[in-house]
Amino acid sequence: MAEITQRDGAWTFDGESVRIVPGRDKSVHPVRQALGELAVPLEALAGVAYEPGRKSGRLRLRLRVGADPLAQATGGKLPDAADPYQLSVDPDRTGVAEYLVDEIRQALLLDQVPSGPCDRYLLPGPPVPLSATAGDATVSFDGERIRLEWNWKTEESKKSGGPRTIPLADLASVEWFPSVGLENGFLRFTVDKATATAAPKYDPHAVVLYGFKKDPLMALVAAAVMARMPHPFAPAEPAAAPPAEPPALGAAPAQLTKKEGTDGDADGDADHDALLRRLRELGDLHRSGVLTEEEFTTAKQAVLRRFSRH
Repeated sequence: MAEITQRDGAWTFDGESVRIVPGRDKSVHPVRQALGELAVPLEALAGVAYEPGRKSGRLRLRLRVGADPLAQATGGKLPDAADPYQLSVDPDRTGVAEYLVDEIRQALLLDQVPSGPCDRYLLPGPPVPLSATAGDATVSFDGERIRLEWNWKTEESKKSGGPRTIPLADLASVEWFPSVGLENGFLRFTVDKATATAAPKYDPHAVVLYGFKKDPLMALVAAAVMARMPHPFAPAEPAAAPPAEPPALGAAPAQLTKKEGTDGDADGDADHDALLRRLRELGDLHRSGVLTEEEFTTAKQAVLRRFSRH
């Protein structure tokens, strides 16, 4: 068990998941407070790091692509203060932070957690019902319908159509983008990709974001909606195979091919391919920082010893 508690919150690792509890200080970002407690399973992690700094360090979890709907919706664009997968660390807690990193990295190595993309969400996303107010609207989502209600800042041509309700089943995509510099951000729900050409200011399916502190709360709505849509990397369902024709009367049974049989050479090829894949995975873990040089060398030598036996 490894644990660290700071003003922004507490992280605890029990060997299977990282439990993240937001801090209660008033300065803790509203996004962290709204998300509440998170349990990040080990299989959702691609890596972890501690970044030292002059006044304070920073713990940072790196999630596998496609593991978390919030990370998928924001694309790394959440401000540091709102990012639940970062934790500011006081200088006198550096040793505890480094111990936590070592424990997580060791578990990733022992469990051989792949670092590649996920084809399903491993975290559930923000709970519903959910409502957020920012920019020119209030957006609510109950798990089945999205409702947009306009305020006094809404462009009149958009407001004149009244509140909008979008069934989840009609949704083609959802996109959140923060305000950058003088450019406004937006939260856009696309029902028909062919008609999503209007600027967010005039789009009755979009919310304009002006760069205020509560803007990232709209990212929680985007994540909650995205968690209930088809996963972007889900494997395509195979086409149904045509029905097999019955064998002709008197036909001899088909011969097994070498691949379908029990030939020892085929088994050897499978083992050979598996070992090569494992070497590539170890290389990816080393390059991404999950494995140290020493851990990588030890693991690689173990695989090569097995390789020499085949």
